[in-house]
Amino acid sequence: MAEGCMMALRYGMVFFNLLFWLGGCGILGVGVWLSVTQGNFATLSSSLPSLSAANLLIAVGTIIMVIGCLGCVGAVKESRPLLLTFFILLLLIFFLEILSIMLFFIYQDEIDHYAQRDLKKGLQLFGTEGNVGLTNAWMIVQTDFRCCGVTNHTDWFEVYNATRVPDSCCLEYSDNCGLDNPGTWWTAPCYERVKDWLNENLVALWIFALCTALMQVITVLNLCESSIICHATASF
Repeated sequence: MAEGCMMALRYGMVFFNLLFWLGGCGILGVGVWLSVTQGNFATLSSSLPSLSAANLLIAVGTIIMVIGCLGCVGAVKESRPLLLTFFILLLLIFFLEILSIMLFFIYQDEIDHYAQRDLKKGLQLFGTEGNVGLTNAWMIVQTDFRCCGVTNHTDWFEVYNATRVPDSCCLEYSDNCGLDNPGTWWTAPCYERVKDWLNENLVALWIFALCTALMQVITVLNLCESSIICHATASF
């Protein structure tokens, strides 16, 4: 009976971590796909040029794969050090997610101020040599979100030193339409448009991330409890 209990415990652990590892593979795959197909769509930030959706997905996918691999190998080989490392990493991720949410809400005003200042600084690099990624990113954002500039379309006036905006700000795109009458441009601020979109989607993302991490911790605790029960059964 004890042997069957331990066998079921081991298979359960392997199955759980295999799903965890496959999820990491999926996220990594999406990140690599974005990096290859959307290579020119880098980032809007001038101070954090490596902070792109593709790089974030690659990093997250890699971390999940490593943790899932630790759990699988630890369960198969019944290695206590590996399982302990796996458990500690899950707890660490869980607490980091809690800490990130707390810091985000506490320093939300400071984050808004810094982000707007950094984005306006990035506008100065628009269309310059070596900044194809940033240029394409702004063109895509302004076209998709139907907005212009960071806080106002007049942000571009300082970039061009003239009453002009990029063609991606036009209601109807055409070459050099950014030189036309301001009435033909989008006037909504891109920062607020993107922020509203993130607020609509981040809530669900945070809830999913927390539930996933909590489920991981509860699962490991249950497995540990089951292991204790199995050992206790074996002693009888």
